[in-house]
Amino acid sequence: MTQIIKEDGKTVIKTGTRIDTLNAAQFESEIQPALEQGVNLEIDCTDLAYMASSGLRVFQSTMRTVVRTLGGQMKLTHVNDDIFEILKMTGFTRHITVERA
Repeated sequence: MTQIIKEDGKTVIKTGTRIDTLNAAQFESEIQPALEQGVNLEIDCTDLAYMASSGLRVFQSTMRTVVRTLGGQMKLTHVNDDIFEILKMTGFTRHITVERA
């Protein structure tokens, strides 16, 4: 279940355990209101154990909206080693801050 928390001038989105084909569209629709409210975004991946390519697409779309369109900042925190390697291979670590768990 996705949680959205406003704290210290930023929006923190806590992911569930998976972002895959079955729930990526739901995750994206749940976080959409948060994207409209702020440009300082942190996605907390503490519970995220698995992410499919559909999850990468959601992160890419979110990054485009926050960083490119709104001129804001986005970072991923508490990313496990497996997901970090995927983000590194796909170039995400060159465009946004990705902090390991």
